[in-house]
Amino acid sequence: MVMPMAPAFQTLPVTSVLFACTYNMIRSPMAAAMMRHFHGSRVYVDSVGVREGDEVDPFAVAVMEEMGIDLSKHRCRTFEDLEDTNFDLIVSLSPEAQHRAIEMTRTMACDVEFWNTFDPTLVDGSRDAMLDAYRQVRDSLLVKLKQRFPLSRGPSI
Repeated sequence: MVMPMAPAFQTLPVTSVLFACTYNMIRSPMAAAMMRHFHGSRVYVDSVGVREGDEVDPFAVAVMEEMGIDLSKHRCRTFEDLEDTNFDLIVSLSPEAQHRAIEMTRTMACDVEFWNTFDPTLVDGSRDAMLDAYRQVRDSLLVKLKQRFPLSRGPSI
């Protein structure tokens, strides 16, 4: 009887995720809020920026509100503001955040994934054009989250 070969390594479940972008005002708060919304207490989630941001972007608040997620209470933080740096995974959403995440792996054991995500503040135009850009970012993050962290049960997202 031939025994099936065991995989060379087992992928451990992710229990803590840090989302990082440049200012922690748009992309990383959106990703973290959706992750919390869909995975609740199963995964510890936090978000930071490389540089200090002022406050969450109002367009980000508006497009997240469209899907029933309140982002208005988010407070921007940087890597230096982290009280705990023990994460299974850091998901960087900008090149600058990717560099910082790689630096963190020198002193902590974690995986790093780079989801290069468009910065919607680069779009000029009408309010509707701006909202469309933010929706595209939200929706692309949602697709990536669904692929990377599928729900094991319950309604599909």
